[in-house]
Amino acid sequence: MAPDGQPAPSDALESPTSAEAQVPGPGAPALPRVAVVLAAGRSERLRNVTGGGSKALVRLGGLTLIERVIRSLLAYGVQRVVVVLGYQAGAVGTVAARAAPGRVQLVYAEDWELGNGASLAAARKAVEGEELFALLTTDHVFSEGALRGLLTAGRPAALLDLAPPRAAWEEGTKVVVRRGRAVAFGKGLGAPSIDCGAFLLPPEVFEFQRQAQAEGDGSLAGALTRLARARKVRVVSLPPGSWWQDVDTPEDLRRARSLLRRSLVRESDGPVSRYLNRPLSTRLSMALAPLRPSPDLVSVVALAVGLVAASFLARGAGVVGGILAHVASVLDGVDGEVARLQLRHSARGALLDGLLDRVGDAAVLAGMGLWALSEASAETVVLLTAGATAGSMLSMASKDRVAALGLSRPPERPLGYLLGGRDGRLFLVALGSVLGWPVLALAAVTATSLTSVTVRVALVRLATRRAVERAVPLAERRGAGAGP
Repeated sequence: MAPDGQPAPSDALESPTSAEAQVPGPGAPALPRVAVVLAAGRSERLRNVTGGGSKALVRLGGLTLIERVIRSLLAYGVQRVVVVLGYQAGAVGTVAARAAPGRVQLVYAEDWELGNGASLAAARKAVEGEELFALLTTDHVFSEGALRGLLTAGRPAALLDLAPPRAAWEEGTKVVVRRGRAVAFGKGLGAPSIDCGAFLLPPEVFEFQRQAQAEGDGSLAGALTRLARARKVRVVSLPPGSWWQDVDTPEDLRRARSLLRRSLVRESDGPVSRYLNRPLSTRLSMALAPLRPSPDLVSVVALAVGLVAASFLARGAGVVGGILAHVASVLDGVDGEVARLQLRHSARGALLDGLLDRVGDAAVLAGMGLWALSEASAETVVLLTAGATAGSMLSMASKDRVAALGLSRPPERPLGYLLGGRDGRLFLVALGSVLGWPVLALAAVTATSLTSVTVRVALVRLATRRAVERAVPLAERRGAGAGP
């Protein structure tokens, strides 16, 4: 390959701070309408995985790499994805077109073997008339939300990893940064930052690519360096908590799978989900991913397991019923995880999942109540079953209403330690059932659910009152400053 772009003699090496890297906030510019994905390469180092096929067709979390990048871009709001083809163009193009019919445009790079800069040149006509377009490579995998800052930058920009691991730095394209802007890109540079393979570019980059190619440099880095000398290329840092992975080797692919699985754990997960359920559900989701099951189907299966658990509990078979109740709890995480792996999460699916969860909870608690009739008075059992069911419904409803009304959300992760969430309730049911204590389990679910609701509502009210108190003095100051 031709040498990478080199910095101008006056360019100093600099590692940007978080303050220098641009992270757009509210009111940020609109997303680019078009994104270009480079999928022309061969990748000899993955031959043992691909069998000589295209790296773009390697599966990760049930999707090929090309499907994953296309669906990710469309999920952000990009309207059209241009896929640049080269090696095994027919197979890659077929999969890419099926990923989003009508929203994917295929172009073929005649000179793809000359470098990724030459592949970029093939997209020139496809982005004519666009002020900016996003550029990604198909073998870079990103966590959810990692590209948001780049796509809303509103001007030429590059997504950078400011503190990459040593192995990633050695393999990556280094970026020279000067006063918050990227000024040079190249494998052989000594800069501490590397690009993440994601850019927001103007159409002028094609002219700079032509110049680089004429000088014998077919790399993308060569085109970007020349662009950066002529126009400011903003640095956008990889957001805190986000990750990315360049998939070049079998080890990279294993690391990407591990990162993808661990990303399925939610920040709001309580202790039961985080330490008991997710270690099981995320592995099950990754195992099921190649089958591409419908998330709605998984939700129905979870409900079916819950109903079977309820039938065993109603007959006093506490051990079997309790185990099945916890299995239903684990499966309750799988449907959402499968949807996220396949980038198929939707409001419709979330609605169905919420409704089925409520049906399952009511059935399991009713089964516990029927079992408890053999150990306590009917009045006590009815009171506890009604309390547990009401608490369960109110716990979920209060959380949903807070989100729907746009109120300040309380810290759900600490609230999870009250065991009032669905994972906590089903854990209490499972534990009480296995130990043969149905009455105590119903009492525990009643107490934890109602306590969780009370604390959540109190925290939301407190946060809302504080927000109003902060807003009133601000309004008064503005009024006083306006004058008569």
